[in-house]
Amino acid sequence: MTPPRIRRRRATDLDGCVAALALVHRADRYPLNWPADPHQWLREPRPARAWVAVDADSAIVGHVAVHRLPDPPDGSLARPTAEVARLFVVPAARGTGLGGALLNRARRWASERGIDLVLEVAGSDTAAAALYERTGWRCTGTSTAQWTAPDGGAVSLHRYTLRTDAAPGY
Repeated sequence: MTPPRIRRRRATDLDGCVAALALVHRADRYPLNWPADPHQWLREPRPARAWVAVDADSAIVGHVAVHRLPDPPDGSLARPTAEVARLFVVPAARGTGLGGALLNRARRWASERGIDLVLEVAGSDTAAAALYERTGWRCTGTSTAQWTAPDGGAVSLHRYTLRTDAAPGY
């Protein structure tokens, strides 16, 4: 079996990304709330860069985006920072290291630009948290999301950070 190839996302990939995201949502409830417009959800906030993983048949089996964050007015960030977002791998492609490979692609992009990375993950998503920790991310805090779960309940978010000049954790 040929391993998936990671390449930059194209506008023509969005239908395939939405189809892959629907498989992930059915299996894992990610995203926790299905977006009213999944095409828009994948495009916003406007990513600095996004990549897809495609299999031998050119089907999209994974996705990750990096969004640049503005510098806070209080100057609390020592270095430019971007957020990893919209990371998913279809169930059939899991267990192959693809999630880590997508994260590594985002890490290389950020490292080339001297940008640190952050991300947030729902507290209930223990599989994603385990992936982040295995690949060198550090949990730096927990907060409550400004949005709610489908049942109206509060959602706990764990914030992770990664210094891109640090060696990969895998």
